[in-house]
Parts: sequence; C-alpha cells; structure tokens
Amino acid sequence: MLTVAALAVSGFTALSSAARAADADLAKNGGFEAGLDSWSCTANSGTAVKSPVHGGSSALQATPAGNDYAQCAQTVTVQPNSQYALAGYVRGSYVYLGASGTGTTDVSTWTQSAPDWQQLTTSFRTGPSTTKVTIYTHGWYATGAYYADDISLIGPAGTVGQPPATPTGLAAGSVTSSSVALSWSAVTGATSYAIYRDGAKVQTASGTSATVSGLSAATAYSFQVTAVNDAGESAKSTAVTATTSTGSGPTSGLPTHALVGYLHASFANGSGYTRLADVPDSWDVIDLAFGEPTSATSGDIRFNRCPVSECANVESDADFKAAIKAKQAAGKKVLISIGGANGQVQLTTTAARDTFVSSVSNIIDTYGLDGLDIDFEGHSLSLDASDTNFKSPTTPVVVNLIAALKTLKARYGSKFVLSMAPETFFVQMGYQFYGTGKFGGQDPRCGAYLPVIYALRDDLTLLHVQDYNSGPIMGLDNQYHTMGGADFHIAMTDMLLTGFPVAGDTTNMFPALRPDQIAIGMPASVNAGNGYVAPAEVTKTLDCLTKKVSCGSYATHGTWPTLRGLMTWSINWDRYSNWEFQKTFDGYFG
Repeated sequence: MLTVAALAVSGFTALSSAARAADADLAKNGGFEAGLDSWSCTANSGTAVKSPVHGGSSALQATPAGNDYAQCAQTVTVQPNSQYALAGYVRGSYVYLGASGTGTTDVSTWTQSAPDWQQLTTSFRTGPSTTKVTIYTHGWYATGAYYADDISLIGPAGTVGQPPATPTGLAAGSVTSSSVALSWSAVTGATSYAIYRDGAKVQTASGTSATVSGLSAATAYSFQVTAVNDAGESAKSTAVTATTSTGSGPTSGLPTHALVGYLHASFANGSGYTRLADVPDSWDVIDLAFGEPTSATSGDIRFNRCPVSECANVESDADFKAAIKAKQAAGKKVLISIGGANGQVQLTTTAARDTFVSSVSNIIDTYGLDGLDIDFEGHSLSLDASDTNFKSPTTPVVVNLIAALKTLKARYGSKFVLSMAPETFFVQMGYQFYGTGKFGGQDPRCGAYLPVIYALRDDLTLLHVQDYNSGPIMGLDNQYHTMGGADFHIAMTDMLLTGFPVAGDTTNMFPALRPDQIAIGMPASVNAGNGYVAPAEVTKTLDCLTKKVSCGSYATHGTWPTLRGLMTWSINWDRYSNWEFQKTFDGYFG
C-alpha cells in the first residue's frame, strides 16, 4: 500500500509539473521595457517612464484627464475552458487591474491607495469558445497619474499561428507639399497593415492604401509597410522613396526670417504707449491691438484708437496713417488684430459673418492695412457636441469664421496677409482631446482652432501660437511639457511642423504646416505674461528647430532652417524692457 501510495504521489507530482510547464506568461511587454509596444492607452494617456519602476528599467505612467480614466490594454490569445491568473504591480490612487471578454465572468481588482508598489491579483476561467481576452489597467477620473509594472497573465497559450507574409508592390501615388499617397498588394491573413516613415511606425491601415500626412515640403521620405495579424507583424517591405512638392503658399512679401509684434494701439497699460512711427525697423509685422466687436455675437468690429485721456502721447489719426505708409514703404506689414483677451467674437449667424466681413474691410480700407490677424481667445471658438471632425466642421461659429476669412482673402488677393495667434489649448491640446470627446464631458474649446487652420492652410501667411499663459501640454513624445524653457517651445513647434493625430486617432491626422508659415509666440518680458524665457533659451529653441543642435531631451522630427521667425506680446513691453526680445532676434538672424 505504501508503494502504491508513493507511486500515486509521484504520478500526481509529474502531472502537476507538466501542467505548469504548459502554462506561460502571455502578457507581452508586461514590464514596459519596450515602451508602450503591445499596449494601447486611451486618449494618449500613457507613457513609459524610467522612475518609479518595480522591476527592470521602465514602468507605465498613465494620467486620467477630463472624461478619460487612462485605460491601457492589450488583447491576448488564450485557450477556451482554461484557467488564468492575472497579476501586476501598481502605485497611485484608485488603480484597477482586470480582464474583459473572458466568455464567463469578467474580473477586476483595485486599490484605493498605493503610495508604494502594491501587487494586485485576480483570476478567471475562459468560456467554451473564448480565444481572446483583453487585459487592462486604468485609474479613475481626476485622481492623478498612476503607475503599473510587471503585469503578467499566466495560463495555457492559445494557438496563434504565423505572422503574415511581407507585403509587396508598395508604390507612391499622388504627392502634395505635406502628404504622400501609398498603395500595396493585399497579403493573405493580414488583419491590418503598419506604415513606416524613415524607419518609424507612423500609422496603421485596414486596407491596402493610406495617405501619410504631416510631412514637410520639398523633403524626401522613405516608406515601408508591414502586414499584421494576431500572431504578429511581418518583416518590412522593400522601401519606396517619395519627395513632397515644394508647395505654394500665399505671396507674403516677408523676409526669410521675420520678427512679429503686437502694438498696443487702442489702450495703454503699465508698458506705456508707443507711437507707430517709433517702432524700430527690426519689426517686420506689426499687429495693431485690437479691433473688438460691439457685442460678442454682432460681428461688428470696431478699431478705436487709444484716447488722449489714457495715452497722453498718442499721435493724431493723420500721423498714425502716415506712419503706416512709412512702414509699408520700408517693406513692413501692418495688420489689424481682432479679438484679444477682452474681445470675444462669436459669429453665430450668417448675418454676423457678413457684418464681420464688411466691418473688418472698412478698418483695412480706412487705414490702408496689409491684412488681418485673428487673435480669438476665451470663448470665441467652441465646438458643438456633434462636431467631431476637424476636416469637416459643423459648428456655426467655426463655419462662419472660415467663410468670412475666405471672403476677405478673395477680396484682397494674394498679397493679403492672414495670421492667427491661438492659444495652445485651442491647437496642440487637440493631440489629446478634441471638443467634448466621444463620451462628453471635455471642454468643447479643446482643439477648436484646428478646423480653422486646416481650412485656411493654403491661405495662411503666419501661425504664431501663443506659447505662454499655458498649462502643461503633451507633446509628440507623449510627455507633458511646461513653460519656462526652450523645451516647451521646441515641443509645441515640432507638433505644428510634423503634424499630429487629433485626439489620438492615427487615421485622422492634422497635417504639418510649412516652416515659412510658423513663428514662435513668446512673451517679451516677465511683465508681459506667464512663460517668459531668457534670451539664452530663445537661442536654444531656434538652434534646435533650425539646426538640430541644443535640443535637450526632446527629439524633433525634422530640421527647419526656413522657420519664419518669432512673435511676441508685445512691442510695448519689449520697449519697456530695453528691447531685449528684439535684440535677441537681431543677434540670431542678423
């Protein structure tokens, strides 16, 4: 009996070992050593960080924002009717670990507070026909960033087959200044395709064609494509090279590198009033601040020059007009800037649109100006909940503004200078969020300038986003960047010159603008606004973007020696600070 018992125990041990040997860790890149490879995070909320980590050299950091709780997930191939154990280490407040699509009862576990690494574990059994399960981790609304590391799913591996064959027949089709159309032959068994640009994966496609956008003009690019299925990704195809066209923007009449500044023309503040005739010749574009509406929705824009009671040294109308002509004779551009912090403009009706056109035209004609700057801030632009496609907007205030600007451009012709000065919230924030979002709850102003810029991209002379008075903004490296140094300006400008997926959707790319359309917006002094950077940081910014040196930790996606230049708020504040900003520009560009 003892011998039989011993044999029985020995047999049980052998069977248990065999069963354990059949199990495997099915979670791919569970330690995030390969960044976010195999993981997908909602709203671009996740990134791989080097600290804190539980094991290895990397961990996941994901940040809930708005109506998104930063879920990061991957789908795993499993066997039906099988037992699985899910585990992972987390830290932060309200962190969840779970599995869905199990075919039985989906499971999750969570911790309310984990100031240090804490292991979460759960288990489940798959249903009789289940072959795929999604494992995930997420935080909770407005609770801050959480971290996850060493996630594992232990159980019998499913049958995954073989990756598909390498695609053939890759060819470049139509080419523009910012895009290349690609096509290739279908691959049997492929469920999707990945497109690579210069060796880096840039987007995916469900069919056998795609258009890669966000490219720089007159630039050669190398493209490859791979086929993907549940078993993995094929080898890359033979490369094809395509060169974008030169592009043909509006005739700007600007120098290769331009200095742009706002002149307080309708008000005074602590910087004092500066006469237009006293603005130094270094300033190539002078934006007269501001034309404002009679009411937010009237569309009736008025330009009221600063009264003597407020600006004791203000020039007469005749002298002001004479100064405009003198600047223009010297090759400078003088524009009327509409909006500002106090000038909310909401073209809610076609009547307001038409009034906007006629009243702005009257200002331009009265003073003989070269064009128009749109400086809509606050609540001027806000997207309707149903308006989700920046390429085809439906919100009246957006649609009517686009129509008004196109009318003005057509009226004054190719020499008409059109510029825009949106805040980062209305442009680069669109990389993460657009409007109210798929589930509602987001600020409807997120990315609201994108449809305007996109619709007028061929008419736009200058875009100078205000890289000041801004909160942290996520760059294309999926890291948050904050004001105060060159890094912020480099990251924000790189987004405009590279293009980016709107709200994280790689099939919906906001295309790159030409470098000659971009000027970087900075405060002239510590008095002018939050986000001031010292001259050395301005120089680092320009070195990185035009020469790809002094870039710091942010890796740009190109080098743009024809970047148009710098914009500042304001000429008045720069004069107050002994022309520091102007001297930095002149010292760099000559």
